[in-house]
Amino acid sequence: MCRQTFWEFHLTNENKNYKQMKRLFIFPIIILFALFYTSCDQQPISSEVNIIPRPSNLFMANSYFKVNDKTKIVLQVDNDEMRMLGGYLASALHKISGLELPVILYDEAREVNGDIVLLLSGMGNRSDEAYQFEYRNSNYILESRTGKGLFYAIQSFLQLIPIEVLTAENYGQFEIPGVNMNDSPRFTYRGMHLDVSRHFFPKEFILKFIDLMASYKFNTFHWHLTDDNGWRIEIKKYPLLTEVAAWHVDREDQPWRERELQKPGEEASYGGFYTQEEVKEIIKYAQDRYITIIPEIEMPGHTREVFAAYPELSCTGKKLTVIPGSYWPNADIFCAGKEETFNFLEGVLDEVIELFPSEYIHIGGDEADKTEWKKCKLCQARIKKEGLKNEAELQSYFIKRIEAYVISKGKKIIGWDEILEGGLAPEATVMSWRSMQGGIDAAKQGHDVIMTPVSHCYFDYYQADPEFEPVAIGGFTTLKKVYSFEPVPPELSEEEAKHVLGTQANIWSEFIPTPEHAEYMAVPRMLALAEVAWTMKKKRDFNHFNRRLQEHFKILDHKNINYSKGSYKVDFVTETDSLGTTKVKLESEIWEAKIHYTIDGSTPDTSSTFYRNPFEIEKSCSINAGIFVDGKLKEKISKQEIFVHKALGKKITLKKQFSNLYTGGRDDALIDGIKGGEKHNNGFWQGFQGDNLEAVIDFGKLTSFNKIEIGFFQRQSSWIFFPEYVDIYISDDGKEFKKLANIPTEISLKDEKAQRKDYSYVDSGDHTMRYLKVLAKNIGICPKWHPAAGSKAWIFADEIIIN
Repeated sequence: MCRQTFWEFHLTNENKNYKQMKRLFIFPIIILFALFYTSCDQQPISSEVNIIPRPSNLFMANSYFKVNDKTKIVLQVDNDEMRMLGGYLASALHKISGLELPVILYDEAREVNGDIVLLLSGMGNRSDEAYQFEYRNSNYILESRTGKGLFYAIQSFLQLIPIEVLTAENYGQFEIPGVNMNDSPRFTYRGMHLDVSRHFFPKEFILKFIDLMASYKFNTFHWHLTDDNGWRIEIKKYPLLTEVAAWHVDREDQPWRERELQKPGEEASYGGFYTQEEVKEIIKYAQDRYITIIPEIEMPGHTREVFAAYPELSCTGKKLTVIPGSYWPNADIFCAGKEETFNFLEGVLDEVIELFPSEYIHIGGDEADKTEWKKCKLCQARIKKEGLKNEAELQSYFIKRIEAYVISKGKKIIGWDEILEGGLAPEATVMSWRSMQGGIDAAKQGHDVIMTPVSHCYFDYYQADPEFEPVAIGGFTTLKKVYSFEPVPPELSEEEAKHVLGTQANIWSEFIPTPEHAEYMAVPRMLALAEVAWTMKKKRDFNHFNRRLQEHFKILDHKNINYSKGSYKVDFVTETDSLGTTKVKLESEIWEAKIHYTIDGSTPDTSSTFYRNPFEIEKSCSINAGIFVDGKLKEKISKQEIFVHKALGKKITLKKQFSNLYTGGRDDALIDGIKGGEKHNNGFWQGFQGDNLEAVIDFGKLTSFNKIEIGFFQRQSSWIFFPEYVDIYISDDGKEFKKLANIPTEISLKDEKAQRKDYSYVDSGDHTMRYLKVLAKNIGICPKWHPAAGSKAWIFADEIIIN
């Protein structure tokens, strides 16, 4: 490896001029002596190394690197980028230790000994973001083919510094473990989104947020700059956008969903915006940290704030006020029939494109209520003139026209998955948020996609028990759930999967009024997503991540980051072996949690059984468990009823795989002894989108039974419906099945109540079978009366119980 490093380095520079060649002749020889002998006593990663995201390959060198006043930062190449990187590292080390390390060029170095070397080399065909560490002969060599890769190497290097050094003031000289490492990201797009419309966040926080992103190797900041609650970027051609559209009446003392509109005579005093000079400063700051900022300018919907300043751009022409709170349905929309609309948007985009060097401009496209378009004579005339079929195709026309303009300026567009409606713009990239389906559809059409589903990537959702958390918009997305996210759905072929560029977390700020609250909702979940986006799937392990996270909590404390401690909920996992013995394992995302439990339904305290290992149960029971800190219950008791029945531990086969968004927590969740419960997003339900549920259970031998039960869930506002019917079959050979029962659904699909229902077959006599088949008929697509009419409907199923 060290020989290869030398020759790649040498050959990639062979066409430089003589002066450069002379320097290259000297420098690689110095590096060569430092790298030549590869240690044979490397050992796998030790507990001393807590890098997040987890590197591809990492080995300890059984020695330590000393950073002291003799250490130098040595640059191989003399250019602005390398000097910036050297200065960045020197500044970071100075802030940490008080040491002032000189940054020197290699032709100034008489000896490389005990130094940190930043080295550019070919590194074969590896990606621009790949890097490697070499710790040899008392030198640390950070190597990549690009400055971006070196920047990520620096982030990993800084994470090697012991916590006692990081948290001290002017610690002075220190040691870090010697590490040899190869690392590269799984995905090229690793993003964080921040909504600054619902609540405005000052420039200083944006810079702090970018620093946090950089520490964990995110490379894209999606800046949501406009929405119904405020316009946040200066556009010189349209000054009323910041004079009027950036401000609304102050209703911060009222609940978000109950805020009154601005009344006559009231001042619109709450809001803010970023000047173009501030935007330039933020962009430069991000560029220095290899983060691309993608601005989002919402259209055609989520635009009410614009009509407070320029009402003539709407279908009605009415002058509106900027909304101070919730706004649903957001019926105000750009008029697609007026040329003035497109002239305005082109003027806005001209200035946005001039400011932002990013390849992409995000144009929103989500939740565009088309009610006004249906009533608008100009929009209907546009539909007729362009030969469009309906308002969905009018949205497609709108997006395609904007895309053509953006492309003419040398950029590309990204939009939320609603831009698929009516036909996708030719070169558009889709951000799939409502589910994975939009991304799947786009990838199959050959479009690039970014997976950011609401189920795993919405960080405005609760991350722990709402009873003990700040008020949030709803939902429930724990740290562990974020870490479980797999951005590439199984429905895609290997070739189609190449269109999945990566993933992103979204922080919508309706219920997040302050920077401190934004940090709390982002951290530590963004660290989990960083590892999802960077680390290969086979290297990901939640317990391993959680151990490393404990050290990062100390770092976050030192950086004054307001983070969540996580969910104190206890999870229950059943394990049934081939002999039919069932054990229960208690888990928590809290590291080394002290759990006490009972199995008789009583409330546990510190005198109750202390959990150490999985314990056996012989019959159905109610288990109560709690996490205790300093002898006191943390938050509240977790409760779970476990059903012991004849299908536990048996083999189950599904004709169609469940969605990777709703897995039930395990492949055999339908027969794990745990029912789905009263919430669709609690992690116990298996979801099937657009497909029937067809499951076959093999009991291994003829088995007697007299009752079969399976549970389903309905929450039609989330596109989840009871099945049309459930058929139950039995077989002795797995080939010929006898229908035992047909159980129809009697509850209306229009029933808005979230509810679960057990579909049961009961017979007073005993039957025998070896195989059981359950077929639940999906309604297929959401009905015509449903807001998502035509979209694939969900079936949510839970425990199949056989007694």
